[in-house]
Amino acid sequence: MEASTRPVLLAGATASGKSAVAIELAERIGGEIVGVDSMQVYRGMDVGTAKPGPVELRRVPHHLVDVAEVTESFDAARFVSLATEAVAGIRTRGRVPILCGGTGLYFNAWLNGLGTAPAPDPALRAELEALSMEALLDELARKDWETFDEIDVANRRRVVRAVEVIRLTGQPFSRQRARWPDRAQSMAGRSFGLARAREDQWRRIEQRVDRMFEAGLVEEVRALMSRGLQGNRTAMQAIGYRQVVEHLEGLRGRLQTIEEVKVRTRQYARRQGTWFRGQMDLEWLEVAADEPPAQTAERIASRLATSC
Repeated sequence: MEASTRPVLLAGATASGKSAVAIELAERIGGEIVGVDSMQVYRGMDVGTAKPGPVELRRVPHHLVDVAEVTESFDAARFVSLATEAVAGIRTRGRVPILCGGTGLYFNAWLNGLGTAPAPDPALRAELEALSMEALLDELARKDWETFDEIDVANRRRVVRAVEVIRLTGQPFSRQRARWPDRAQSMAGRSFGLARAREDQWRRIEQRVDRMFEAGLVEEVRALMSRGLQGNRTAMQAIGYRQVVEHLEGLRGRLQTIEEVKVRTRQYARRQGTWFRGQMDLEWLEVAADEPPAQTAERIASRLATSC
């Protein structure tokens, strides 16, 4: 397919302004948005997930929104399958897929695939991080020449992970790699992260949570409970939903619940930022508090024009 329709990635913590920027960007480059959000996939989980509304959906086509019932399981494997299908369809129409969201696991699965490799081992990871790149590459070449021959030797994080998996399993990393192709290499110059000053981020989170409760989050959760929300462990992980369920069960009052959601959202945003900076190769854009989404989108569009 045309290089001009290669996907664009737009990631960042909650309330960083990704969705608004993605819409502006899509209008500039002829794009369609593929949601990378583990909760917006559920029908009925609208207010608490900041799901795009009718106005946004009319401006730009969105994919992977409202694709599962609240009682269904939805995981990274299903996301990759649906996202791959959506991206292919968008490109076939001569448009640009914009993968936008804050679920790092889904980004990682789409970029690097879903393999059978074990979870990271913190102690071993620290040991490997202390080694020189020369030592890591030497070990990789001795134990798994196939991976050594294909890996980006300038990407220290990926080299460390390959050696880590080999040590943990005693098997070549090449035998445990993903069932889907590695897309990370093709995303150079097309992967962006939005970052804001902490005070601005916290202010935006507080405003977002207040708007959600004003827009009827409690009523939405009450309706979802009658549809089986509490039986879906994944959906119940969504910040705001569990806390409101607890509120409706009498565990805390409304004001206390609002404050609890704000605290949990700030904590989640902090974890997101740490994960994205440590696990994905993104070009970070610092967004000022008074910068409109259109200006941020124009900055990205300019970078894309020079990377083609």
